[in-house]
Order: sequence, then structure tokens, then C-alpha cells
Amino acid sequence: MPRTVGAVNWVGLWTLYAREVRRFLKVHQQTVWAPVVTTLLFYAVFALALGGAVRTVGPVPYLEFLAPGLIMMAMAQNAFANTSSSVVIAKVQGNIVDILMPPMAPLELAFGFVMGGVTRGLCVGLVTGLAIWCFVPVHMPHPFFVVFHAVMASMLLSLLGLVGGIWSEKFDHIAAVTNFVVTPLSFLSGTFYSVENLPPTFWWIAHFDPFFYMIDGFRYGFIGRSDGTLGIGILVMLAINGFLWWLAWRMLKTGYKLKA
Repeated sequence: MPRTVGAVNWVGLWTLYAREVRRFLKVHQQTVWAPVVTTLLFYAVFALALGGAVRTVGPVPYLEFLAPGLIMMAMAQNAFANTSSSVVIAKVQGNIVDILMPPMAPLELAFGFVMGGVTRGLCVGLVTGLAIWCFVPVHMPHPFFVVFHAVMASMLLSLLGLVGGIWSEKFDHIAAVTNFVVTPLSFLSGTFYSVENLPPTFWWIAHFDPFFYMIDGFRYGFIGRSDGTLGIGILVMLAINGFLWWLAWRMLKTGYKLKA
């Protein structure tokens, strides 16, 4: 018998989400454990570079200041990789039609893809945080900021990956988005340093980087110190995510680079 679909296709939405989660869990050595090892190598490089010297950022030891930024970077980059690779592979292999044919609204398609990326980002962030905890004391005096910015940052990069995947026609295109958008914004956002130490020009540039706000708020949840205004950071995250949700919905609704 034909299945009746209501206002929301819950079966289709859950199926798409479960597909995205199983897709990265099936190769967890590459999608979860490899980012953890990479992050620990970053941490080891900076720890060895200090040579046992005790450096501080304000009252906070540098390695405690560094740890939240590394966790956030791993979380966000893997959320982006999950949605972007899923869409680009489907387009290159020609099976994107299998995703577009079911009776699912554009917003349902976007939600399924994005939540899969958010799940991978949070999994990587949790495992990375536990791994770093073995080497540096990790505290969480403000858990709301940790959870909020972890979810919102994973969502932002997952949405960016979805938009980038729809725009891309081949793997070279999505690699360009990674190399010229995601990586520079990550490294220039204060992940490895406090933006308060930058010259005025670069201080302003950093405050126009949306990645700065997601790392700054996330770090505040762990060390109780922020370089920016926390309220503005929350509004920036909500505004950018709202715009990216609209853009992803619009691209899926019009079939931009998806339908002939």
C-alpha cells in the first residue's frame, strides 16, 4: 500500500540522517580517530616548542588556552568534511538522484545532511577532548557556552559543507573551499593565540572572522576568559547559521547544480 506522508516525512528524514551517520561510522578509523591523532600531534608540537617553559595567556597557562581551540578546530573541520564529501561524491557518482527522488521537502533534505555532519563533529570533539584531557587539565566552569558553541559551530560548518558541496562540480572545487575558506578562517581566528596581542588592523580583521566567535565562546566555557563580547558572539553564530539555513534551503529548492 502507498505510504501516507504528513507535514514532515519523518521516515525519510530519519533514513537520510541514519545514512549519514552510518556512512562516517563505517570508516571510523578515518573519520573519528584520524582527526584525534592529528589534533594530538598539533598539541605535541606546541608543547615541545615551549621546551618546558611555562607560558601564559593572561592568567591561563598557554597549553590550557590552546586545548579548546584545537578541539573546536577538529570538530568544525570534520562537520564540514562530512556534508561536503557526501554531496560531492553523490554528484560525481551520479546517484544524487536517489536522494532527490523521495518525497522529501528541501528543508528535510538539508536537515538530514546537516544533522549527520553535526553528529560527526560532536563525536570528534568529544573523543578529542577526552584524549587531550590525558595531557592537560580540562575544566568546564561554563558548560552552556561549551555546548552551545559546539553545536552551533558544527552546524555552521556542516551547512557550509552542504552549500559548498552543492556548488562544487568535482572534488577540486570542494578542495578549493577547504583550502581558501575553511582553513584560513580557522587558523586566523585565534585558535593558537589571543587576538588581544594583535596589532589594531589585524584585531579588527579577526573580529570580522565568524570562526573567531565560535572558538572564543567555546574557549570561554573551559577557561572563563574571552577576547570578544560573548553576547555579540552568540548573535553572530545565530545570524550566520540562519543565513546558511536559508541558502541551503534555497539551493535545494531550486535544484541549483543538482537538477538538469
